[in-house]
Amino acid sequence: MKRTKRLNKEKSRRGIYILPNIFTSLNLFFGFYAVIASINGKFLAAGVAIIIGVMFDIMDGKIARATNTTSKFGLEYDSLADLISFGLAPGVMIYLWALKPLGRIGWLAAFLFMACGALRLARFNSQVGTVGSDHFVGLPIPAGAGMAATTVLFCHKFGIEGKINPILLLVLLYILSFLMVSTIKYNSFKKPELFRKMNFNVLVAIILILIFIAAQPSIALFFLALGYAVSGPVLAVRHHRKIKLEVTGYNGANEHGSSPFDHTINKSSDIR
Repeated sequence: MKRTKRLNKEKSRRGIYILPNIFTSLNLFFGFYAVIASINGKFLAAGVAIIIGVMFDIMDGKIARATNTTSKFGLEYDSLADLISFGLAPGVMIYLWALKPLGRIGWLAAFLFMACGALRLARFNSQVGTVGSDHFVGLPIPAGAGMAATTVLFCHKFGIEGKINPILLLVLLYILSFLMVSTIKYNSFKKPELFRKMNFNVLVAIILILIFIAAQPSIALFFLALGYAVSGPVLAVRHHRKIKLEVTGYNGANEHGSSPFDHTINKSSDIR
């Protein structure tokens, strides 16, 4: 009886594994469609497809963790799908949309974006289990692809598709490529504390952001993607300055023949 229950449990568990992989397959489908749409000159559709792929990529990981169906196969399949949807598709889209007049420099920038995305995925897979899940090392490749896709949507919204300087988009791809392979830390929003306890004002802000996205999706998603891409370097600079001030304060205290611990002792003796 116990053996039968165990076998049924193992069968159901094996069956559940298909659920997150379906979402990964949908991510791959929209990434491939983005490539086809870009080739056909439908860049707006390509940008929307990449963003939909980002949503499916977020959901497959959430579902795998919620149903306890994470696996080595799922991790590898997700990485391969991400390389197509968030490496190849954005690179082809940006090249055909704006960088084609630059010739070799243009398609090399698109290749660099895809190559750095592949390196970012390989590094992530090699660090699974060794690096904390509360942050990402380097800009995640879906965020880089989202920045590229929302740029297309943003320019289409204001009718500046053919007017924007290709050099600006070339620089954008180089910056995103560097951020993906950098060691700058980005928030992963995987801390349980973020969702267990939430300030009332934060909840109101989230509702307002969702309303903004519903009202002006192209503008809202562009600034969200831009804000997340910039957040890593900004937090890194703030962290560096904080450490520098702590070291400066400690050295200054030593020069005067005292240390921060002496001030603590003096304060405690005053209380007595």
